[in-house]
Amino acid sequence: MKSDYSVSLAKIIKELSLETLYIPNEPDEILVKNVEVNRPGLQLAGYYEFFDSERVQIIGKSEDSYLKTLTDDELDACLDAFFSRIPPMVIISRGMQASQKMYNYAKKYSVPLLRTGDSTSNLLSSLIAFLNVQLAPRITRHGVLVEVYGEGVLLLGESGVGKSETAIELVKRGHRLIADDAVELRRVSSKSLVGSSPENIRHFIELRGIGIINASRIFGAGAVKLTEKIDMIINLEQWDAQKVYDRMGLENENTDILGISIPSLTIPVKPGRNLAVIIEVAAMNNRQKKMGYNAAHDLLKKLGMAEDFEDSSESVDVYK
Repeated sequence: MKSDYSVSLAKIIKELSLETLYIPNEPDEILVKNVEVNRPGLQLAGYYEFFDSERVQIIGKSEDSYLKTLTDDELDACLDAFFSRIPPMVIISRGMQASQKMYNYAKKYSVPLLRTGDSTSNLLSSLIAFLNVQLAPRITRHGVLVEVYGEGVLLLGESGVGKSETAIELVKRGHRLIADDAVELRRVSSKSLVGSSPENIRHFIELRGIGIINASRIFGAGAVKLTEKIDMIINLEQWDAQKVYDRMGLENENTDILGISIPSLTIPVKPGRNLAVIIEVAAMNNRQKKMGYNAAHDLLKKLGMAEDFEDSSESVDVYK
């Protein structure tokens, strides 16, 4: 699947510790845009009906063994047909040697040729995971992302509502900061949303009246983290006396981001409320719901009102 984004060969080489056998240009200039990879077994046998030339190609033990069974003329025809499709790169696994003919055709068609000592399965899983993150659909939201008791909590709200101040209090209480002000959200799978900070503002926090601080320098490396899965969203808003806020937690609110539904809460802000403690409790309660326990439902059951609620409510518990 082609992505709107790209990742350079240089990043792939660094991430997977690949050995360079042949590269026609600077690795920063060679881009990969397809999240899928391919083992060209059928293609080496001559079947190119559904071959996607934009996929990274992996030569494993099976492909290497097949190539060794071919005569010189058959090998020339096979490699010429394969490299003439000009895939973005060809990676040889298990530290196997590339034949001189493979070098020659890689150079003829300017196809990068690389090698790794990893097994084919490990190479495939590592490369797919890396490409899924680097080429994932993404958006940037104004907010703060923190890890609280292992839960990724995305704090949203208008500017000045207290998101950064709350994040500082959470960091002081032993939790970790991922991003402040701008949170880059990536859909890395059909069920997972991962947040990170743009590299140029990573670990910096703006505090009105103080200015810019570096959380990793002030609180230590253990107070920050590069990425975190989004487990819940908390919307902070100024307290509105005319608005009725949820006091039981019977109905589950969700926010859709990039097609993924994330559990969400709305927490009103006013003087005297300890937002850091409230968010800690919200994170622990969210974890309990994922484990199948809902305190509001349990209370209704103990009061003998569970059946009345089930009869009058058609909402679906997303945690069950």
